[in-house]
Amino acid sequence: MNIQTMLKSVFIAAAINLSIVAHVNAQEWTLTPQTYVGFDVKSMGFSIVKGKFEQVQSSMSFDPAIPQNASAQFTMDVNSVSLSMPSLRNMIMGEDLFYVEKYPTATFNSHEFIALGDNHYSIKGDLTLRGVTQPVTLDTILKPDTANPQLLDVESKAVVNRSDFGMKKAFGGIGEKVNIEVDGQWETR
Repeated sequence: MNIQTMLKSVFIAAAINLSIVAHVNAQEWTLTPQTYVGFDVKSMGFSIVKGKFEQVQSSMSFDPAIPQNASAQFTMDVNSVSLSMPSLRNMIMGEDLFYVEKYPTATFNSHEFIALGDNHYSIKGDLTLRGVTQPVTLDTILKPDTANPQLLDVESKAVVNRSDFGMKKAFGGIGEKVNIEVDGQWETR
C-alpha cells in the first residue's frame, strides 16, 4: 500500500468516526409543558388576539457544537388553542381561518439550522396550515439554562401572512400578518 492510499484510508476512517461521534453527542429534546407555542395577530399595531396551542408534540435533535446536524419538529393540535378573546373562537376555528374541522393539526419541520453566533440560530423549515406548506424561518435563541443543564431556554419568532395558507385576507378586522412564537424551554429526554 502506498503512502497516498494509506493517508486516504486514515482520512476516510477519521471522517466516519467524526460522523458517528457527532450523531452520538446530539441530544434529544422535547418542549416543556409550560412552553408557550402560539401566535399573535395584530391590526394597525394593536394586538387583536393571542392564541396558545395547549397540545403540542415536539422533538429536537441538537448539539450546539454541530448545529448544522440539528433538526426540530412540532405538531400542534389546532383545536387545543386557547384564545385571549374566546368570543372569536368560532370565527378563528371556522372555514375562513384555521378550518379545524378539515385540518385539525398544524406542523413545522425544520430542514436547516444556521448558527449566527452567541446562541442565536436561524432555523429554516416548512410550516403546514390548512394543508398548505410554506417555507418559514424561525429567528431563534437557544441557550443553556444556568440553573439546570437538562434545559435549554428558547425564544423563537417568525412572521407569516395568513393568506399564504389559504386563510381569508383581512377578515373581520383581523390583520394579515401573524407573529408565531415559541417561548420557554426544551428539556433533554
